[in-house]
Amino acid sequence: MGNRRGRGRSAAAREQYSVESEWTEADLKLLADLKADEAALPEDAPRALLSVRLSVLTEDTTSPIRQELDLRILARNNGYRVVGVASDLNVSATKVPPWKRKQLGDWLNNRVPEFDVLLFWKMDRFIRRLSDLSTMIDWCLKYGKNLISKNDPIDLTTTIGKILVTVIGGLAEIEANNTSTRVTNLWDYTKTQSEWLVGKPAYGYVTDEDDSGNVVLAIDTDAQKALRWCYGAALRNVSARRMVEVLKRAGLCGPGLTTSTLIRRLRNPALLGYRVEEDKNGGVRRSKLLLGMDGKPIRVAPPIFSQEEYDTLQARLDQRSRNQPTRQPGGATKFLGVLTCTDCKSNMTVQQQTNTATVVTASEPSPEQIVRHYAYLRCQKCKGGGKGAPNPEIIYAKLVSDVLSVLGDEPVRLRAYAQGAEARREQKRLQAAIAYYMEGLEPGGRYSRTRFTQEQAQKTLDQLISDLEAIDPATTQDRWENVHNGKTFRDRWQEGGMEAMSADLLRVGIRCEVTRTKIPRQRAPRVQLRLLIPKDVKDRLVIKEGDFGQVF
Repeated sequence: MGNRRGRGRSAAAREQYSVESEWTEADLKLLADLKADEAALPEDAPRALLSVRLSVLTEDTTSPIRQELDLRILARNNGYRVVGVASDLNVSATKVPPWKRKQLGDWLNNRVPEFDVLLFWKMDRFIRRLSDLSTMIDWCLKYGKNLISKNDPIDLTTTIGKILVTVIGGLAEIEANNTSTRVTNLWDYTKTQSEWLVGKPAYGYVTDEDDSGNVVLAIDTDAQKALRWCYGAALRNVSARRMVEVLKRAGLCGPGLTTSTLIRRLRNPALLGYRVEEDKNGGVRRSKLLLGMDGKPIRVAPPIFSQEEYDTLQARLDQRSRNQPTRQPGGATKFLGVLTCTDCKSNMTVQQQTNTATVVTASEPSPEQIVRHYAYLRCQKCKGGGKGAPNPEIIYAKLVSDVLSVLGDEPVRLRAYAQGAEARREQKRLQAAIAYYMEGLEPGGRYSRTRFTQEQAQKTLDQLISDLEAIDPATTQDRWENVHNGKTFRDRWQEGGMEAMSADLLRVGIRCEVTRTKIPRQRAPRVQLRLLIPKDVKDRLVIKEGDFGQVF
């Protein structure tokens, strides 16, 4: 790679871009005018939420600022009051449905009572999958919300509007599928080429340009320095954990580097300059070589290690690796994120180790191989795992007992959505009836002619006023209510087991600190547990089951 222009950039630097643009004076003036018009709307004007989305900003796309201003103009023309702008940038509508986006998802899952209509710039700005669109239509009909597009004839309040939204959504999905097919074909093609066309380079390499303007891979000098040092350290039998500490201290890696990530980098055959792809086997992430049409590895970059050096490095890593069981996809640690270390505050995780011992007895003179399996809890940051904590199942049982004694009798309450439309209608009916009878009781009114009609009308008026005062103002608003489902959390956890309890404890923010104290002349430490329960735990325990499969 002698003919390079010196334009090497890291993958992180290349991926970072901003879809935000500056508000011009004209934009700000228009925004102020729109807000001034909005202030003149009546209090009961329909409330609009604006949804702005963009994956990549190019010359052919509409900027977030333009989208917002167009939607504010649409809201003004329809007499809507804008109550919020859900702006989700750098988000793909194909991969991320509306309810999973950071800002719009919060409105859809938690702030439903605060808006009446959802405005978006165009269907493909909002959604690109028919299944997602069907889910959103059902959700809108359930909660009495409407969808309106700036550039599409969409209105869920009419039958033709519901048909059109499905047709337009189908066209958006077809376009998304076509795009996905083109991208997949491009990736399949690039995997067979020695030139670097697209993709993120493996650690140790950056993209560059040659004299012809073609994109090529070049060695990242800082990463090469770190990798070569690790090679020498492996020959000196230095552990990967120690390597990470030295690299962090030397500033040759980021503070988030872990031992497993370093080992994955050192085992990557891309360091030989070959094209690779990720291979997940049994929960273990590794990279494997891709072969060309000639059956040989495809070279795409200069090597950082020679084949002999790479083989030697792998052998050294194999010597220090322990014979651990294959990692379980679901994780071997129960209550992960709940059990934490008192000293370093990191999570307690289960470590499983297999040791083989040779035993010679008087009855059996020939050596016997005995395999023993050990499981213990250890933390992430304390030296040596903080003495470890044997018998994880005993610790789990103690935690379950402590949680049940504190929270087992708490009632299970579910968040339910209550609409205030019926109460509002009744309130307006009573107000109109009261005005009617008050007008009739005035001098010259229809009920003031005789004493009998006056008394009857006054009696009816008093009853109407009493009925109006009996209406709780809160019931006239769309709102969330907590409803008891007849069970306690003891019942819930007995049905769902430790998995259900662990999920609830994580959701609520309950933690359990594990303290390990060394006991003289004993290998196993004394283990003590301390529950940390938030003061507002009863409010947090409310189960907020969303309409999109999430539980908050």
